[in-house]
Amino acid sequence: MGHRRSGRTAALARLARVSDLDPASALVYAIPLRNRFRGITVREGMLIEGPRGWGEFCPFVEYDDREAANWLATTVEQIEHGWPEPLRSHIPINCTVPAVDPERAYTIAAESGCRTAKIKVADHPESLSEDIERVAAVRDALGPEGALRVDANALWDVDTAVRHLEQIDRAAGGLEYAEQPCRTIEELAEVRRRVDIPIAADESIRRAEDPLRVAVAGAADVAVLKCTPLGGVRRALQVAEAAGLPCVISSALETSVGLSAQLALAGALPELDYACGLGTVTLFDGDVVSDSLRPVDGRLPVPHTPPAPDPELLQRFRHPDPERVQWWQDRLERVQRLL
Repeated sequence: MGHRRSGRTAALARLARVSDLDPASALVYAIPLRNRFRGITVREGMLIEGPRGWGEFCPFVEYDDREAANWLATTVEQIEHGWPEPLRSHIPINCTVPAVDPERAYTIAAESGCRTAKIKVADHPESLSEDIERVAAVRDALGPEGALRVDANALWDVDTAVRHLEQIDRAAGGLEYAEQPCRTIEELAEVRRRVDIPIAADESIRRAEDPLRVAVAGAADVAVLKCTPLGGVRRALQVAEAAGLPCVISSALETSVGLSAQLALAGALPELDYACGLGTVTLFDGDVVSDSLRPVDGRLPVPHTPPAPDPELLQRFRHPDPERVQWWQDRLERVQRLL
């Protein structure tokens, strides 16, 4: 374990040294979300330009500097090195349904053009009845042939997960899988043994010191990968190969600039059997790119280079709070020193 971590840190350090990032020149944005998502109503981050185009640094506020280092490594890969050649031109996309009322959930799914939906559940401790109604509404919207998956963001204990998933599965007419119902790998493995629903691991991979423990422990049927917190497209491809599980590529709630790296990862995977969670720009009330990466007919194209921000949109969504801008600049500087 120690050797793996030290080797990974050295690789990130080599990657980071090729870029002379100036925190003061990075653009800090603030874009409202259409609905509360992951407990936030405004998405913040930084946009950084380099020789190969633009990149995005937007680790969530609760991530410490060491976790944020992987996000910066992904940024540097994007702006300095580019991505591997894609193996496909388009990626099937699932729509994302936040913890909204059934009517809104139906509308989101029906208007998305997608045949797969990821539905947020476990928004609060007494949410089961709301979750069931939301899932049933999405089933009505997509019909019997649509694929439904739910995401609890690791908020349940084992017994709650088993009890709630069984009821939600009935309301859904069958779930494609349940994403991260519990926090620990051991809990995921127990839930997997007790329910007849495939289990997908997200946080247990992207926030783990060793992302491969999930597969070794038999804790998941599907690996949800996000290249941003894993350290880049190439690093995520290595994790996917070593895990030996079917993979779903998912967004870390980036603008189209950062989302392009996730699409590059999905495009470079040797096999892609599931729709990916990369339609999240639709959750934003705006974007920094004029031609946003929004799914059309349930698909997104794989970009060869990151899209460039639109100057007018940059000005519109530039963070208005100088203290918050300084907070992001200080964070970037600290993470650079850590790498």
